Amino acid sequence: MGQKTVRLTMAQALARFMTRQMTVIEGEKVPIFGGVFAIFGHGNVAGVGEALYAVRDELPTYRGQNEQGMAHAAIAFAKASFRRRFMAATTSIGPGALNMVTAAALAHVNRLPILLLPGDVFANRGPDPVLQQVENFGDGTVSANDCFRPVSRYFDRITRPEQIMPALRRAMEALTDPAECGPVTLSLCQDVQAEAYDYPESFFEEKVWRTRRVLPDADEFASAAVALQKAKKPVIIAGGGVLYSEASEALRTFAENHGLPVMETQAGKSSLPHDHYLNMGSVGVTGTSAANQLAEEADLVLAVGTRLQDFTTGSWALFRNEDLEIVGLNVQPFDAGKHGAMPLVGDARTTLEALDASLGGWLADQDWTDSALKGKAEWLEAAGRATAPTNELPSDAQVIGAVQRARDNSILVCAAGGLPGELHKLWQAKGPGSYHLEYGFSTMGYEIAGGLGVKLARPYDDVVVMVGDGSYMMLNSEIASSIMLGAKLTIVLLDNAGYGCINRLQMATGGANFNNLLKDTYHEVLPQIDFAAHAASMGAVAKKVASIAELEAALKETERETRTTVLVIDTDPLITTEAGGAWWDVAVPEVSDRKQVNAARKDYEQALKDQKHV
Repeated sequence: MGQKTVRLTMAQALARFMTRQMTVIEGEKVPIFGGVFAIFGHGNVAGVGEALYAVRDELPTYRGQNEQGMAHAAIAFAKASFRRRFMAATTSIGPGALNMVTAAALAHVNRLPILLLPGDVFANRGPDPVLQQVENFGDGTVSANDCFRPVSRYFDRITRPEQIMPALRRAMEALTDPAECGPVTLSLCQDVQAEAYDYPESFFEEKVWRTRRVLPDADEFASAAVALQKAKKPVIIAGGGVLYSEASEALRTFAENHGLPVMETQAGKSSLPHDHYLNMGSVGVTGTSAANQLAEEADLVLAVGTRLQDFTTGSWALFRNEDLEIVGLNVQPFDAGKHGAMPLVGDARTTLEALDASLGGWLADQDWTDSALKGKAEWLEAAGRATAPTNELPSDAQVIGAVQRARDNSILVCAAGGLPGELHKLWQAKGPGSYHLEYGFSTMGYEIAGGLGVKLARPYDDVVVMVGDGSYMMLNSEIASSIMLGAKLTIVLLDNAGYGCINRLQMATGGANFNNLLKDTYHEVLPQIDFAAHAASMGAVAKKVASIAELEAALKETERETRTTVLVIDTDPLITTEAGGAWWDVAVPEVSDRKQVNAARKDYEQALKDQKHV
């Protein structure tokens, strides 16, 4: 008897397959795809659009306002779901597709799953060149979608309808593998989307994808355990992998049982509650004084689920102990062995549990733990001063304090600029995932779209987005999407009249105030932007507040509001929290006619001497 088949277009097969992929969340089987974000054009409306219409009750399709924004929302959904669920995003060919490349890079850097489905040129080349086609004079196989190749974990171009079967299987493996996790791009030739094929019914059988938990190699595990037992000043750096492995409880138990101070990266913040006595807070360039002092002295760093990027390591000038050893506990070997680390390749949760059992009653020196607790107490005093209310033009830190006091149990969403540094130091995260920062790629414009994705993933949580005026101007259109979807966000917009963060960096490296704050740009008339009116025009409840006190009152008043709310407050572009922090390698010109640059270059050359190269 022959194989049973069903005749579908390639796009219909794609949509049906997606509806059959499941996962298990807290014991309940749920669809692994949370939906599809779509902006249709000639390259996907007739094929993918018609196919998604047929499954709209099983696989919801959401209309985005901007292709980059909708992909950001999809990525944020995956991050807020700890990578257990994810979404897809589809566009037409040309500018719509290329708008998603920035989002693809964001997902690639941050190891976050998203299925990207851009339309592509005609495989049969009949109408060649089709509208929006990019032509390469020397290569007839190239299209604009080749730009996705370096920022995709898996890339495929579907030029025949049957190719979608192996492509989707490979896509799902990449999307769900904790080590290879990241964006997948299936470039869909628009004529092939509409071509029919007799697909085997077995291809559409339900499949449940479960978390793979890799156990470490025995030799690596033994070496790591010995290194820990020998350490006099050990610390833990908790990265995003702690959250994605759902290892917060294992981390807490391990730290408590062995007296190890814990410090958090941007992606790892909220791994432990802010008020846990061993949580020293943020580490690195935007680190607390408590964490960074320990990092300077540490003779062993257990780096759990972190990429150890330059903001975490102070451009590799933070760690000063000549006897420092790094144990890289990571599910991805590429990350586990970075910077000469002793690799410990494995799942964060299962490996921490095994290490805890192996170490038995071993404890870090009490003097080391006591020193950590003293440093944390001193930091909390400094942080309290930075976030205290003011009657003057407020700093970012003072706005953070107001939001914390008014919305203490919210999920906080942010991305690029000066806010992430202040939030990394100062925000008091309560539970896993309550702090949602995109700082791996530091993408301006992620904030509002990301907030939408978080709200779709966690609809019953209060989601607060903090965004600067520069980032708001880059990408604010998903406010309209949040209104359409009834996905209420509270957006706190800090207006410092320009790119305040980069202006401060410019000044710190000896540069002149130039082209960052609006007043320092080439202009004939300075823009007078009414951000509250702009947000209101998209349907938001919007208000300009004049002080920290007014902001706190507005945050409390609008907490029960059912529509997205935008609260605008003017802030000082020059004030930043002085306590904490570490050096960051930003190259200063070696030759300049300006004495400020020359002085900054001398400081830079001195700082370079503390850098360690492995």
